[in-house]
Amino acid sequence: MTATQDRPTAEIGRDRRRKEDQRLITGRTRWTDNIALPGMLHLAMVRSPFAHATITGIDTEAAAGAPDVVAVVTGRDLADVQGSIPTAWNITTDQKSPPHPAMAVDRVAFAGEVVAAVVARSAAAARDAAELVDVDYDEHPAVLDLKKAADDSTLAHPDLGTNKSAFWQFDSAGAGTGGSIDEAIEQARSGGILIEREYRQQRLIPAFMEPRSFVCDPNGEQLVLWSATQIPHITRFFLAAVLGIPESKIRVIAPDVGGGFGGKLQFVPEEIITVLVARRTGKPCKYTETRSESLMAAHHGRDQWQRLTLAADSEGTVTGLKVDLLCDLGAYAGTVGGGVPILGAFMYNAIYKFPAYQFNCTNYYTNKTLTDAYRGAGRPEATFAIERLMDELAAEVGVDPLEIRERNWIGHEEFPFSTVAGLEYDSGNYEAATAKAKESFGYDELRAEQRQRRESGDRVQLGIGISTFTEMCGLAPSRVLGALNYGAGGWEHAQVRMGGTGKVEVVTGASAHGQGHETAFSQIVADRLGVPFEDVEVLHGDTQISTKGYDTYGSRSLVVGGEALVRAADKVIEKAKPIAAHLLEASADDIEFESGRFSVRGTDQGMGLAEIATAVFAAHNLPDGIEPNLDSEATFDPVSFSYPHGTHLCAMEVDTETGEVRMRKYTCVDDIGNIINPLIVAGQVHGGLVQGIAQALWEEAVHDEAGTLVSGSFVDYLLPTSADTISFDIDHTTSPSTTNTLGTKGVGEAGTIASTPAVVNAVVDAVRHLGVTDVQMPCTPERVWRAIHADGAGGSTEGAAMPHFDDAEPGRDSTEGAGA
Repeated sequence: MTATQDRPTAEIGRDRRRKEDQRLITGRTRWTDNIALPGMLHLAMVRSPFAHATITGIDTEAAAGAPDVVAVVTGRDLADVQGSIPTAWNITTDQKSPPHPAMAVDRVAFAGEVVAAVVARSAAAARDAAELVDVDYDEHPAVLDLKKAADDSTLAHPDLGTNKSAFWQFDSAGAGTGGSIDEAIEQARSGGILIEREYRQQRLIPAFMEPRSFVCDPNGEQLVLWSATQIPHITRFFLAAVLGIPESKIRVIAPDVGGGFGGKLQFVPEEIITVLVARRTGKPCKYTETRSESLMAAHHGRDQWQRLTLAADSEGTVTGLKVDLLCDLGAYAGTVGGGVPILGAFMYNAIYKFPAYQFNCTNYYTNKTLTDAYRGAGRPEATFAIERLMDELAAEVGVDPLEIRERNWIGHEEFPFSTVAGLEYDSGNYEAATAKAKESFGYDELRAEQRQRRESGDRVQLGIGISTFTEMCGLAPSRVLGALNYGAGGWEHAQVRMGGTGKVEVVTGASAHGQGHETAFSQIVADRLGVPFEDVEVLHGDTQISTKGYDTYGSRSLVVGGEALVRAADKVIEKAKPIAAHLLEASADDIEFESGRFSVRGTDQGMGLAEIATAVFAAHNLPDGIEPNLDSEATFDPVSFSYPHGTHLCAMEVDTETGEVRMRKYTCVDDIGNIINPLIVAGQVHGGLVQGIAQALWEEAVHDEAGTLVSGSFVDYLLPTSADTISFDIDHTTSPSTTNTLGTKGVGEAGTIASTPAVVNAVVDAVRHLGVTDVQMPCTPERVWRAIHADGAGGSTEGAAMPHFDDAEPGRDSTEGAGA
């Protein structure tokens, strides 16, 4: 009996509990902070309390004399070796980027920037001594408001001469993908519909489960760095570039990593400081940030102002969209921070057929923590904007929001479809997803209840929010990244190694941080090679084992990394075929492979892959000229993105007297192509939904007038728990992607992208009949109440979005309609 005969018929599509959960859930694993090496030293960072200041002196004497302290390191001590933290994405050739030292030398540009590090024999001793470092500052005016940054009246970096980093534009007329936005707007102004809005994407904090942690061992032939990172391969590249050490001499290990959401997609100051101190002391060094440090100094997300102009004819058919985006980079350009808005540039048209489109983006520096990729990276912002606008258009035309979407979306028979933003969507069926969601949600019944509540003047009103979204996943075709000035490629690498017993080792360049790679990749290889799921081991996150890769972000692991695995597995089969023919004394042309078994066509002769692996291991009887090795590898560079889509429907109850909002029901139907493991997908969707809902209702990073983060703990930064949400109804339709043989599209960011506009649309829909047209995120009870009572005792909605070309009160329709 061969191992193949014991396996189920199909793994792909099966609900498999995750292989990695036993160690992750029980804690019987190794996080970076659990690593202890003989003689290891510990670091504590001294951080600036000021947003913008000159360092006039640092007294380290008291700290250096504290018990168990080995050294105190300042920026001046590292000035000759630390270089500048590199950015991977200069979106224009003339982008301005201030030098970004790992440790500030003369000047700090945000509250939380590292100015010194204490090195001690224990973490407690290092933290205690860090309190004794006395730093003198000469405080300067700080620029903290994104709009004020644009006028350059206060400069975040005086030496730069401006706060502007770069301007980037896409214009459909210039690109040849559509018509003139100016003509579309002019036509709408003279007989059509012109909707002008301004939306705020508040600053968010990724708040991953495991704070950032680094351990560096500088001894031996290799420099070894353990890092709680999403990007071990990219980190190795940056270390080699900054330190001038060959990549072969650097080993980066990402052990089990507690979450990322883009928050661990960076090469960060604390990482290079740990390495530099380890090399200077010649001893292993560890730094693990506190939760407060993580919230304050690990990068933040979003933080944009969106000015939008949508043109449509009188029937509600969209004729053009113009986007003017202001983006806050914070104090420095992050690893991919400048490019995040560009990822969104191609998604503002969403699932709709716009004939004209223009996207203008200006990035500015401020004296706040830098911003960078955060779950969805540019695409949630784009989806929020267009889905909010579609609701406004529906209200203007006087039709149901679902109907206005249907009038404008791409029909399923029109795929593949070239968009006005220059992308080609390969597959999709928006009608099917919407119909399924509508039925499951009970859309018509809830609309009837909404009418009844409005007619009765119920204190608690009901709103229904819609979000019909798409995104681009599988980042990314390397040639596209090159065209956008991104500094790296988008391919992924995989190896399949056959053991002599028939067990399979899979090595992937996609580095996991909780997504379930080991389980999903095992299912793929088990099916492809016809071996038992349990016989597949997936290795990742160690650049010495997985020597090539581009790591994990942008829902690329399955779409790009999974396809690389498929191709490597297919090579194993092709290598085994001539050996099978030899052993079965048949012609190679007569050998067939199915479900892990090679057989001679038209006969009952055959043998399993495991038997061939054993024969190869022994190498006693192989064909002449055949190497005794079934191992294979493949590198896959996608020719295009994949495009998941879906329809999300949300029902919210709003208390018109208190502003309290309560989620009543949430239904989503996502089309993510073929599904490898429905259980993992459900988990990804649930987590994504909560993250997006949190932006709509709870989360916001708030700084005071001095630039201090006042939402610097979980008391002030409202991170939701399972108790804050409801049970979601999730389902799927399937339009397989044509850009990879698995037909998968990616799911990691879908829930986050779609849910935010669904929730806000529902909140606004609940009180639109009271004249409210917008509530700024997060939709706190106070903001909702102020929007409802804007012309009463509550006054205006502080900071709320409003038609920026309109003199109407914030958050209220200038026409003050009595009903919708």
